[in-house]
Amino acid sequence: MTERQEPAGEPDFSSPGVELGTPTAAVPAAPRRHGRWLMPALVLLLLATSIVSAGMGAFEIPSDQVLYSALHHLGLDVGHVSEANEAVLWNIRFPRIVLGIMVGACLGCAGAAMQGVFGNPLAEPGVIGVSSGAALGAVGAIVLGVSTFGSWTVTAFAFIGGLLTTLFVYLLSRSDGRTEVVTLVLTGIAINALAGAAIGLFTFVADDAELRSITFWNLGSVGGASWKIIGALAPFAVIGLLILPRYARALDIMALGERGARHLGVDTERVRVVVVVLSATLVGAAVAAAGVITFVGLVVPHIIRLIAGPRHRLLLPASAVLGALVTVAADLAARTVAMPKEVPLGVLTALIGAPFFLWLLRRTRSRQGGWA
Repeated sequence: MTERQEPAGEPDFSSPGVELGTPTAAVPAAPRRHGRWLMPALVLLLLATSIVSAGMGAFEIPSDQVLYSALHHLGLDVGHVSEANEAVLWNIRFPRIVLGIMVGACLGCAGAAMQGVFGNPLAEPGVIGVSSGAALGAVGAIVLGVSTFGSWTVTAFAFIGGLLTTLFVYLLSRSDGRTEVVTLVLTGIAINALAGAAIGLFTFVADDAELRSITFWNLGSVGGASWKIIGALAPFAVIGLLILPRYARALDIMALGERGARHLGVDTERVRVVVVVLSATLVGAAVAAAGVITFVGLVVPHIIRLIAGPRHRLLLPASAVLGALVTVAADLAARTVAMPKEVPLGVLTALIGAPFFLWLLRRTRSRQGGWA
C-alpha cells in the first residue's frame, strides 16, 4: 500500500542509522501533494475539535466560555467564566481532552513507525504484542490483587507488560544476530494469541468488581483522565514523539528493501531495535493510561499517505496529530451519542476503523490488481 518512489536526492547523513559513505541517489522521494497545508490544517482541526469537545456533554458550556477559561490560565484576563464552568472544564473536560490528544498522538506516530520499519502496511503496534501485553499486565494485576505501586499498580503493570512482551517477541524472533521481519510479525501473532488466552483465563476467574476493571482495559476509555495520569504519561510520550522523527530518513531508505538499505549504509538492525523500542514505549504508555484503543495506529498512517505521500518526515508528525484528532473526536462521540451512558472508546474506534480499513484494502487491491 505504501508507494515506492524512484531514487532521488541525497541522503541526509545527520539522520540516525545513516552512516557516512552512503552512496547518493537512492533515497525515495516523496510526492509533494498537500504536505504544505496538511500540518496547519490538522492542528487547526484539532484545536476546533478540542473546543467543541470541551463544551459538549451532559453539562453544556458555550465555546466562548471554553476559550475564556483557557486564556485565563494563560494569564490573559478576557471575559468571565463561572466557577461551575471552570470546575467542569479543569477537573473533567480538559484532562480528558489532553489525555485523548496524547494517547492518539502516541498510537498514530507509533503505527506509522511500525509500518515503516516492518515494511508492511498491515503492521500496527498490536502486531508485536504491545497492546495485548499491556492489557495482560493490567488484567493480571487486577485479578491477582497486586498493589506494589499503590494506586499506580495497574497502570505500571500495563506499561511493564507491554514492554516485556515486546522484548520477548524480539528475542524469540532473533537468530544469528539478525531479526527477520516475517519472523518478528509471526512471533508477535503467536504471542498475541497467548496473551489473549491468558486474559481470557483471568476474566474467567475474576469476580464482578474485577470484571468491570478488566472491561475498561479491553475496551479502552479516557474517562478516567486526571492531571496525575497525564503527568505520568507525558515523559514517555515526549521522548518517543521527539526521537522517532529523527529516524524518518532511515525509514525512507528501508522502504527500498532491507538489502538495499544495508547497501546504502543504513544499520537496519539498529534502526529496527530503536524504532521498535520507542514505539513500544509510546503504545505501552498509552495503553497504561487509557486501555486498548484499536485501529488508530493502523488506519491513521494510511490516511496521511493518501493525502501527502509516504515520506516519513511528514508521515510521522502528521500521523501523531491526526491520531490525536481522531481520538478526541471519537471520545466526543463516545460520550454524547448515547447520553447519559458512554460507549467504550475502543469499541467506537473499531466500528469506524474496521470498515475504513476494509475499504482501503479493496481499493488498493483493485488498483494493484492483487497482492502477489
